[in-house]
Amino acid sequence: MISNYESVGAQLSFALYGAANRVVRLHKPFLEPLGLTFPQYLVILELMDASPRTVGDLGARLGMDTGTLTPMLKRLQSAELVTRTRDVKDERRVLVDLTAASRSMEADIRSITGKIRAACQLTEGEMEILRRTLEALAHPAIE
Repeated sequence: MISNYESVGAQLSFALYGAANRVVRLHKPFLEPLGLTFPQYLVILELMDASPRTVGDLGARLGMDTGTLTPMLKRLQSAELVTRTRDVKDERRVLVDLTAASRSMEADIRSITGKIRAACQLTEGEMEILRRTLEALAHPAIE
């Protein structure tokens, strides 16, 4: 006999998987008109907070390896939303920056957070508690 703690519905991983999928799907109608996927949106949003950024810094901040990030940045560059240039101080580093086209979308991109908050039907306080809990789970303190 399977206990309640062993069933799929009782698994923390199942709840997180379902919630993550729902949140990504909630973004889709807001991102499609901008021509962005969810991971591309995260890159653009991170660059709006500080740019230019090295590919390594961007990957570390977003939890993406260069094998994932580099092809995405190439697509964003082809769409004329980012530039990628070698750092003149260290040619091993590639700097990623926003273009005028992506900067012109800033209001639309930044408005998505409020739309997602409304769709989730959580108060700002509840969202903050949930975000902190998930960050603690994703990045536990090393003792």
